[in-house]
Amino acid sequence: MGFPKDFLWGGATAANQCEGGYKEGGRGLANVDLCPAGPDRNAVITGRKKMLDFDGEHSYPAQTAVDMYHHYKEDIRLFAGMGFSVYRMSIAWTRIFPTGEETEPCEDGLRFYESMFEECRKYGIRPLVTISHFDCPVHLIREYGGWRSRKMIGCYLRLCEVLFTRFRDYVTLWLTFNEINMILHAPFMGAGLCFEEGGG
Repeated sequence: MGFPKDFLWGGATAANQCEGGYKEGGRGLANVDLCPAGPDRNAVITGRKKMLDFDGEHSYPAQTAVDMYHHYKEDIRLFAGMGFSVYRMSIAWTRIFPTGEETEPCEDGLRFYESMFEECRKYGIRPLVTISHFDCPVHLIREYGGWRSRKMIGCYLRLCEVLFTRFRDYVTLWLTFNEINMILHAPFMGAGLCFEEGGG
């Protein structure tokens, strides 16, 4: 038994796991930037240890990741060499809206993804884009408590509108959220939720 002719054969990444360049091109700070390696990782991603900025005691893998931000052209070429025709990737929210509340998007961030999509097109690769893959601007966590607030809905819709408009000639396959059930299993990583005595 073979695959159907319209089967989507490809590979996947997440912006926070591969891009790096966490403060380049006007990008803001996101929750996933602050998920440390080591023994405190679980406490942070589950919201039991509040970490809304870097400190000198922890290592943060997402700061550099595999540095796709600087190597995406060669990475996509290698991806194409594996015979993949679909690339499931994600957009870093804070590359487009650094705090999540700007009225105008960051042009550097938009150009970065546009260039990635151009590379995909060059190799006949179809992008399948996740809008939010464990990615919440830290500003929105500080101001509103992340996805515990309905204020997030307007910010997210603004992001969607910009992405759908700017990239309509490149992307026809969109996913809204990656693993929405992570709000239960890893609330800070999945939705920017922290749990403190008295709320917050």
